[in-house]
Amino acid sequence: MSVEHPVEGWLSEPYDYQRPRRGQIRKGVILRLEEQGVTIDVGLKRDGFVPQSDIERLGRTAASQLEVGQEVLTRIVRPRDRDGNLILSLYQARLEKDWMKAKELLESGQVWQGQVTGSNRGGLLVEFNRIRGFIPASHLWALNNRRLSSEQRQIRLKTYVGQELSLKVIEVDRDRHRMILSERLARRQLRQQSMERLLNELLEGKVVQGTVSQLCDFGAFVDVGGADGLVHLSELAWQRIRHPSEVLQVGDEIEVYVLNLDHKRKRISLSLKRLQPSPWDLIDETYVEGQLVSGVVTNVVDFGAFVVLDIGVEGLVHASELADPPPPNPREMVRRGEELVLRILRIDSSRRRIGLSLKRVSAQEREELLARQADSQATQAEEERDNPSENKETQPTIVPATERTPSVMTKQVTERNIRNLFPNLTIPASHL
Repeated sequence: MSVEHPVEGWLSEPYDYQRPRRGQIRKGVILRLEEQGVTIDVGLKRDGFVPQSDIERLGRTAASQLEVGQEVLTRIVRPRDRDGNLILSLYQARLEKDWMKAKELLESGQVWQGQVTGSNRGGLLVEFNRIRGFIPASHLWALNNRRLSSEQRQIRLKTYVGQELSLKVIEVDRDRHRMILSERLARRQLRQQSMERLLNELLEGKVVQGTVSQLCDFGAFVDVGGADGLVHLSELAWQRIRHPSEVLQVGDEIEVYVLNLDHKRKRISLSLKRLQPSPWDLIDETYVEGQLVSGVVTNVVDFGAFVVLDIGVEGLVHASELADPPPPNPREMVRRGEELVLRILRIDSSRRRIGLSLKRVSAQEREELLARQADSQATQAEEERDNPSENKETQPTIVPATERTPSVMTKQVTERNIRNLFPNLTIPASHL
């Protein structure tokens, strides 16, 4: 019976030695720290060597943390130099790891925070560990679709340096050393997430605080906690307005009424006017037929003119009540924005209609009413100067609409709206 020699068994085992290849990433253990560099065991026939110049690229803090016995990642730079040494790089290994993290962020779509370190003509620079990322100006939230000159754009870009932005990776090209970022898409994603949260947290009928973020032809967008809700033009005020800028400005802090939550379409509908009593509820206790009133023309049509009165209700001066004989074209007699003294002909609060007349007011009646209003305004202005503390704004927390009265802030916004529409009118305090 023959006995196999141990050497024969070793020779029959598969030989698993892998030759070192340029660019290969290998784990290793630090053996020695010397002035010329670091010697590392990477599991090959020869120990690898990291030159001191590579160590310096790590930065002072990272270099000071290296110690004998520490496990590190290395990248093979040269499998054999002219002296037969295996040259490694710690810096390139960590850089490769950063590119892998960047690729993971691209694939996951995760939003992360990055600090702007510089700017150039095309956008902003952001350091992602050892990678320099780039944000094109078109992917900045505040500069998107802004018509700025080249000089204005450069000034705006420089203001970002030092700021932290929410960012999303949209392109990674390791070979071309490209990492493209977007703040605009990151903000959009965060706002979508905030919208989901708000749709679950908010309740219809609640009153919340918000900040006007954008005005457009059909309404105003209000940030109510990370996502925007829309106050439609028809929900801004009881009186007719043509543009939100007549009643609001970007940056205004206001209270809004949660009108509707659309979970399917991811939309929040808000209202500003629902925080105020409907002026039509006050109509019977404010006006009587035959009373003289003043108002501002809001629209002129073929059959007459619409006029908004001091508490915000809109009445109609029919063409037959403009003059005697009636003008063939009402636009030739009155114009939008003109202040008129009128007589109330009829009130129909159930149908929300008021009939007005211009021709039934004499010149003397008009002058007397305007004089009384001027005196009332002077008295009110004097009282406001004597009691400035009464005009301070307050902001309550979220409470049910049924348990609260309109806040001072809401009153002031409403008062400002009315004064913008008709500056010469006296606004009764009971109606604000």
